[in-house]
Amino acid sequence: MAASATSKLLVSDIASVVDHVPSNYVRPVSDRPNMSEVETSGDSIPLIDLQDLHGPNRANIINQFAHACSSYGFFQIKNHGVPEEIIKQMMNVGREFFHQSESERVKHYSADTKKTTRLSTSFNVSKEKVSNWRDFLRLHCYPIEDFIHEWPSTPVSFRKVTAEYATSVRALVLTLLEAISESLGFVKDRISNTLGKHGQHMAINYYPPCPQPELTYGLPGHKDANLITVLLQDEVSGLQVFKDGKWIAVNPVPNTFIVNLGDQMQVISNDKYKSVLHRAVVNSDKERISIPTFYCPSEDAMIGPAQELVNEEEDSHAIYRNFTYAEYFEKFWDTAFATESCIDSFKASTA
Repeated sequence: MAASATSKLLVSDIASVVDHVPSNYVRPVSDRPNMSEVETSGDSIPLIDLQDLHGPNRANIINQFAHACSSYGFFQIKNHGVPEEIIKQMMNVGREFFHQSESERVKHYSADTKKTTRLSTSFNVSKEKVSNWRDFLRLHCYPIEDFIHEWPSTPVSFRKVTAEYATSVRALVLTLLEAISESLGFVKDRISNTLGKHGQHMAINYYPPCPQPELTYGLPGHKDANLITVLLQDEVSGLQVFKDGKWIAVNPVPNTFIVNLGDQMQVISNDKYKSVLHRAVVNSDKERISIPTFYCPSEDAMIGPAQELVNEEEDSHAIYRNFTYAEYFEKFWDTAFATESCIDSFKASTA
């Protein structure tokens, strides 16, 4: 590796000075993104139009949620109510942040996974053996007034735009949670009421062009620890989801979000709905930006299977024990991004 690259904290700054993938980013041969075996999504991913959610067709839309959540664990949504202008501004300000000088960006760098605002690289640099071709800015953003003072102050519009986006996406998430609650046969505020004071995090993921994308990942296969994730993508492909033993490339569709369920939804639904395995691949030509919003319980919230879904007499026992979200989240960051989620370690002893 070039001497100038060894001192760089961020892969975006390494990428600009190398013509090959440094050895610490190279995956074992058995764990590389074999793109020839990846399928293109086409029409295979459910697309739910939220326009009819509050009209006479609500029952039909709720059935679409039930099918998408039980059979896929992920889906796309359109007519979601987040203004197109806010989405455009968020993507622009995220790109502007990563196009700033190295010295400006690294002011926010930290490898401490407990920090509520931090710029970092890969996933968990203190635990992992192989690095990932990704930099990210991670922000806690609910309640906004608790965290906005920590956020970057450059670009100058960053805090205002990000606050507007986070607020708008939170309203969307609450709508999605009502629909998912109903799809499980619950009253619409059932899931929301299990989340304590609620929590919301965002990441702005930056994947620079990679000279040898077949050797590494932006992020390897993983499941999300949180409840539900709403992903905004730019126009560059990179997201892949695992379905029926195959990886499927999820190509970006303008003015839609990708929604995927996380581990907490799998626990609350007692395995009726599944957290989905997904990954990010990189390419040699174009940078890619994705902006996931991670909606989650507050740390003190007690999570476990909904009692309505547990009936010991009918042998529908609780698959998971109860735990606080703080306990789960700590375990998640401690696993160094194992391909499987850490959910199995929270199974009830009788499961």
